[in-house]
Amino acid sequence: MVSTSKVWADGPLGFSLPAAQDHAALAAGFRWALPRRYNMGVDVADRWGAADPERAAVIEVRADDSVDILTFGALQERSNRLANVLASRGVRAGDRVAILLKQGVNVPVAHCAAYKLGAIALPLASVFGRDGLLYRLMDSGAKALITGEEGLAKIVGIRAILPELETILSIHGSDSGAEGLVDAMARAPAEFTPVDTRPDDPALMIYTSGTTGQPKGALHGHRVLLGHLPGIVFPHGLFPHPGDRFWTPADWAWAGGLLNCLLPSLRYGVPVIARKDDKFDPEAAFRLMAKHEIRNAFIPPTALRMLRAVPNPRERFGFALRSVCSAGEQLGAETAAWGEEALGLPIDEAYGQTECNLVIGTASAMGVLKPGATGKPIPGHKVGIVRADGTECEPGELGQIAVRRPDPVMFLGYWRNPEATAAKFIDDWMITGDQATRDEEGYISFVGRDDDVITSAGYRIGPGEIEDCLIRHPAVALAAAIGKPDALRTEIVKAFIVPKAGFEPSEQLAADIQAFVRNRLSAHEYPREIAFRNGLPMTTTGKVIRRILRDEP
Repeated sequence: MVSTSKVWADGPLGFSLPAAQDHAALAAGFRWALPRRYNMGVDVADRWGAADPERAAVIEVRADDSVDILTFGALQERSNRLANVLASRGVRAGDRVAILLKQGVNVPVAHCAAYKLGAIALPLASVFGRDGLLYRLMDSGAKALITGEEGLAKIVGIRAILPELETILSIHGSDSGAEGLVDAMARAPAEFTPVDTRPDDPALMIYTSGTTGQPKGALHGHRVLLGHLPGIVFPHGLFPHPGDRFWTPADWAWAGGLLNCLLPSLRYGVPVIARKDDKFDPEAAFRLMAKHEIRNAFIPPTALRMLRAVPNPRERFGFALRSVCSAGEQLGAETAAWGEEALGLPIDEAYGQTECNLVIGTASAMGVLKPGATGKPIPGHKVGIVRADGTECEPGELGQIAVRRPDPVMFLGYWRNPEATAAKFIDDWMITGDQATRDEEGYISFVGRDDDVITSAGYRIGPGEIEDCLIRHPAVALAAAIGKPDALRTEIVKAFIVPKAGFEPSEQLAADIQAFVRNRLSAHEYPREIAFRNGLPMTTTGKVIRRILRDEP
């Protein structure tokens, strides 16, 4: 195994590790080393901006394949200018600055400016419609919004009912009540004295979709970036290595895109590839990885399953990936096996929630990988499988994933919702609502959300195993499994199938799929009903929204 003594002595800016030869020793010797004062914007933009200003930070690939390169020197200067612009418009420490932008050079500039100002960055996904934006902007009381022409078109009709939204800056110039961001920054000073923040000071708020009720704003302190670093280092083969270059198809407004890729990469001085895509194109993704020499990728499971449709990708495209990590939902053995063969390396897996992200994972480079398991607790995090009373489960016993506080990656609380915050904890355990087991070796295996677990004839069935089996069928492109109420069995398994091109839905195809699963899993797990669909309802993070499927008659 690799000795990490020369690589991971982050000291006052993160964590420290001893020289070690295995994952267990690293975990045992791990020590958080958070500074008394810390600002994410300074750490991301200014460290490299001062030390190596010409180093590439973000490489934005345009639709015509030309590139726009943001250097760390430019990131430092532009974020200073934008911080001055926002301050001149009355934005102060603690105010919310909404960022409604697709992947591109302006996103880290906006984030770092907000952090330096002591404000709270509020990333908003580009796929949100009018109602989704209205709720988040109103609930957060956002004072400023940074967007472009697409976002502005959604905001125009609702700005009148957002009295707290005083400033809108558009990357595409002044229009429809927005100021031109470029012109405003050009007139602003290039020097800015960042607010002297503490690690626990609010810095970032991301709204969680949840399964019931309205979304809740998960508020994080500046320490959230430092808390994420072990979850990047270990699943990405002791990241970074010389020549590393990171990419994700995930929206940078999601915790996965922002905190599993963008900010940690920049913090370590690793360039990030950006591309604005309205729809994920598997072949275009492979071309991008090859042409721009991407070495590290965070790819959600749904996107990986779509990549499976591309034959012989290594031979056709010649990419040279060093690490691939996936999170957001269960990866599945079938997709994991495909990754080994088609990508030429293991797909490492990570687990977390918006409230407390990247706390479980694999580390294949260090031998921490087990088929069917999500991984082990990432060094620095205390993760348990607990019962309803907060006591820890025995090996093999089904319980709920929980994370013990204090933990630097853990949220400060839900925005203006102390009741929901309190309900998230049992004593010092932050409960996730996700069911899992832990084996004798310490590997944790995700089973499903509390409300996704299917109870049929006395059996508790996780949908992930069924879905993983379903996509092995040659006719199945995507699949989701839910429990449908049944008088005899409590619930039966119902599957929603998106067929591959060339396969037409039919009763015969449904019967063939049912037999396929029954023969490979068991009689109680096969889908007794199958419904064919052109697509599945997805969150902005690429997760199947099973709640919508369950609500169907």
